[in-house]
Amino acid sequence: QVNIVESGGGLAQPGDSLTLTCTLSGRTSGLSYVSWFREAPGQERDFVGTIRWGGTWTNYADSVKGRFTIARDNAKDTVYLQMNSLKPEDTALYRCAARVTTTYEWWGSGTRVTVSS
Repeated sequence: QVNIVESGGGLAQPGDSLTLTCTLSGRTSGLSYVSWFREAPGQERDFVGTIRWGGTWTNYADSVKGRFTIARDNAKDTVYLQMNSLKPEDTALYRCAARVTTTYEWWGSGTRVTVSS
């Protein structure tokens, strides 16, 4: 069992930066990937980016590539989503998820980001 808690969301203006935190606990040693997703009102869940749990390899959605960065603090079982140059279309509920195989088995409840002037 893995528990996930996200934090760091809030209100930002276009062009601002925010850093979201995904704190994992429980049996994290067997994880393969931890990823960020987002859910905008009335839209389907979108993949934002992922980091390999046992290393530093990352991958991002085209919509955030070059603006968002995912990093991991190995000592704290924490994954960060650094979001720069925020746009109104980045407004969403951001959720962190973890998997061992091909299915994301564990999800956090999310942290809300609103980008508005």
